[in-house]
Amino acid sequence: MLELAINRAATTQKGTWFLDTADGNSVKKAAAGKLADRTAAARVRFASSSRHLTNAVGTLRNGGWKALPWRTMVPGTDIGLAVGVVLLLSILILPLPTFILDMGLSISITSSVLVLMVALFLERPLDFTSFPTLLLLTTLLRLSLEIATTRLILSHGSEGPYAAGHVVAAFGGFLMGGDVVIGGIVFCILLVVNFMVITKGSGRIAEVAARFFLDSIPGKQMAIDADLASGAINERTARIKRKELEEESAFYGSMDGAAKFVRGDAIASIIITAINIVGGLTIGVLRHGMPLSEAASTFTMLTVGDGLVSQIPALLVSTAAGVVVTKGGTDGTADVILARQLSGNPKPLGVAAALSALFALMPGLPAFPFLVIAIAAGTGAWLRSRAPAADSDGDVTDITPQPTATPISEVLKLDLLRLELGFGLLPLTSGDTPQLAEQIKALRRSVATEMGFVTPPVRIQDNIHLPSEKYVIKLKEIEIASGEVKPHKLLAMTPSGGVPPIPGEKTTEPAFGLPAVWIDPAQKTKAMAMNCTVVDPASVIVTHLSEIVRQNLPDLLTYVATQALLDDMPREQQKLVNDLIPSQVPLSTVQRVLQALLAERVSIRDLPTILESIQEACGMGLRGIQPLTNHVRMRLSRQICNTLVGPGGYIPIVTLSSKWESDFMAHITGPAEDRKLAMPPSMLNNFVGKLRDTFNALSTNGEIPVIVVASPVRDSMHAIVERVRPSISVLSQAEIYPRARIKTVATIS
Repeated sequence: MLELAINRAATTQKGTWFLDTADGNSVKKAAAGKLADRTAAARVRFASSSRHLTNAVGTLRNGGWKALPWRTMVPGTDIGLAVGVVLLLSILILPLPTFILDMGLSISITSSVLVLMVALFLERPLDFTSFPTLLLLTTLLRLSLEIATTRLILSHGSEGPYAAGHVVAAFGGFLMGGDVVIGGIVFCILLVVNFMVITKGSGRIAEVAARFFLDSIPGKQMAIDADLASGAINERTARIKRKELEEESAFYGSMDGAAKFVRGDAIASIIITAINIVGGLTIGVLRHGMPLSEAASTFTMLTVGDGLVSQIPALLVSTAAGVVVTKGGTDGTADVILARQLSGNPKPLGVAAALSALFALMPGLPAFPFLVIAIAAGTGAWLRSRAPAADSDGDVTDITPQPTATPISEVLKLDLLRLELGFGLLPLTSGDTPQLAEQIKALRRSVATEMGFVTPPVRIQDNIHLPSEKYVIKLKEIEIASGEVKPHKLLAMTPSGGVPPIPGEKTTEPAFGLPAVWIDPAQKTKAMAMNCTVVDPASVIVTHLSEIVRQNLPDLLTYVATQALLDDMPREQQKLVNDLIPSQVPLSTVQRVLQALLAERVSIRDLPTILESIQEACGMGLRGIQPLTNHVRMRLSRQICNTLVGPGGYIPIVTLSSKWESDFMAHITGPAEDRKLAMPPSMLNNFVGKLRDTFNALSTNGEIPVIVVASPVRDSMHAIVERVRPSISVLSQAEIYPRARIKTVATIS
């Protein structure tokens, strides 16, 4: 709009002076018209420039500067660090002008102050993991600048106090007050303080901290594994803790070596200072013909000034190193820690106030400063005695800790798996080698590899109400199994299942009910020579827990665990999950199908195939949990048959006679989705007796048979076999893989 108005005004003015030619004022009008045109054009250009400038500023403010062409030509921080290190090393060789030297000395002093401030405001030492590297770089910077300064002092020292730059001249003149002796004494004191006190102390602390921390790493790792096995933490938290442990070990190990940088820097400063004084006197007297007193005054002032310029930053960095290594395991910044620990108790403040007041009354001592300190300390003690101490977060807490009540919500939480131990079994979970926790961790990994899902963590808890050597396994806080072990003995069993022929306390193995004997550890070699199986108490408990877990896998696969399985599938399989759930079947149906497979010890590790089978069955019109499960089992026939192959390389199968087959088919009633067996009890008892006799006869051969029946009969047959011999699998004829080797070992007639 502004441009349009200006253009209209210019057009009007042009028309006015071109048409007015009747009198002598036309020339003035023409000149006025030209001036108006120029003014209008200037306004247009100014408005356009302002608009472009406003747009450019807005673009830069919104982050558009990142897309500017010059951004591609600027190197990154990695290139900048590499170039900086190369420039530091080049200072050792190349001479520097005084301007660049002053800039380098200024950077050295400022960076030292920055490092000290960062160290003071640290919450914990691990937050400054780059400190060893930074310590190396700052030390290298100071040594490089000292060498460059030495070169200038020896080359141009005779030219005056500014031969080595204004920074060195300022430190040599102002801080020393023009007195070389005073400056030398101050320099020596700073050197002693840095070398003998701060550097030596911080180096020793770093050495001891690194040694003790590295010795404690195995215990901390086992503590993390024990917490993971007991369910106190999850896998993600365990990985974070292990990462922090690695970072701490690397940090303390680096600090042990980095402390030597500061010590070496102090020694190098002494040597460089001596070289500058001796070399300066020699060059000034012999080369430049200066009097000895003048040469000593000139070169010594420059040398001491150079020493002060290097020692003050070194002292700051050494102090920062001491602050970092002395923090230890404390949390919070240095000011918070000091304020909390020095003023947290009113009694020390009161005693300090009384002593300061006593000093004020002593003759010869100044009363004013001690009275001020006494008043301040007394006021702090009075305020602290009337108010509770504040913690690091600023929250007010009582000095005497009060017991806190457990939230009611915590009482409602259930542990899916819990292992309760008597008092006598607690040593199995503690010590340098917590066998029980390690074996439970291995059990969870084995079940995950074998069955296809991660079982929930096992919570290990002591129970004072249990007998000393008894343990209890609970599922959803309901006892499902128990047993007794001898913590200081070994359990011996025979492969044949009889009583081991070795003296000891006779017992029954809790997992499988086999006869066994508790023996002393000294008898282990003798028992193994008699072909006995010898296991420790922790292995007995874990074996029992393993069997209980495998028997109750369907109960452990919760709705949340099922969702987690689907979420952890590869990205390329997520399309299958999204197409299946919930448009075709709900998540609960998938959960129940997986539970049905786990109930018969069928691994669900091949989850994509299972989901594809469910989708295929839905497309065929199958509904109900059992029809979907049967279709999935047919698709998993190769996997199922592979797990049932015996030692002979084939699947030993047991079949039904035609009469029993027809009887079962005749007594199956109900809809197709939920068919049940309605056989008379007498006939069923007769079949169960024959089934048990067949299993007993085959068990002597060491083979675990598999019952093969027609597809409509399989579900009913599995319900019967599960009550007689749960370890026996039941397959339908459609579930036998075509290439599987089978052998009929018996027929129930």
